[in-house]
Amino acid sequence: MWEIDNLASMPDDFSGTVRLFPLPDLVMFPHVVQPLHIYEPRYRSMLEDALADDRLLAMSLLQPGWELDYDGRPEVSPITCVGQVVTHTPVEEGKYNLLLMGVRRATIVNELPPDDAFRRAEVVILEDLYPKAGANRRSGLQRELLRCFRKFLPDSPAAQEQFEALMGTELPLGVLADIVAFTVPLELEVKHQLLKEWNVDARVDLLMDGLQQLNGTTGELPPLRPFPPDFSEN
Repeated sequence: MWEIDNLASMPDDFSGTVRLFPLPDLVMFPHVVQPLHIYEPRYRSMLEDALADDRLLAMSLLQPGWELDYDGRPEVSPITCVGQVVTHTPVEEGKYNLLLMGVRRATIVNELPPDDAFRRAEVVILEDLYPKAGANRRSGLQRELLRCFRKFLPDSPAAQEQFEALMGTELPLGVLADIVAFTVPLELEVKHQLLKEWNVDARVDLLMDGLQQLNGTTGELPPLRPFPPDFSEN
């Protein structure tokens, strides 16, 4: 995952406007890749517009009650993940399979009038915040997060090889937290809270709480997200 982080980035001339791609059951994070299957006409139009321009889509979580207005403009979370299409494949009947690379958190400040079949919004990019007060504890947090993450990995050679590769990189703590949050089968609302937190120290504390609760679950743990993850459909 981390090796392909350089495949996507915010354009230097980013206008601040993104195409909204709201889904009810997926929280996207920066620095990870999500396969998507695009079949609704409005989202096919959205993708074609993105491919002709900056290739950016903003994954937003639909708020409770979205079922009542799914074909309209149901409310979305104000915190979104801006991603960039790194590859796409047309399939039957005008549908697409694509890989979306998460790039940055952002907050929606204004949704634009519905001039297109899909939704657009003005956003402000949220960079990771590393408070000075937490500097002395971060190396310990990183080690503890990796230790907890390893407990959830399968014993397969491939999984362990990926973990060792992760151990050998000098990832910023915020990037590591996003990779773990995306991979581990936390509850949707917990993942949403992690996406909303751009203070890295607070994000890691919240993530560690979630991992410890999950690790304390009786019975068989739910599986990790596969890599590559399964396709998510709109």
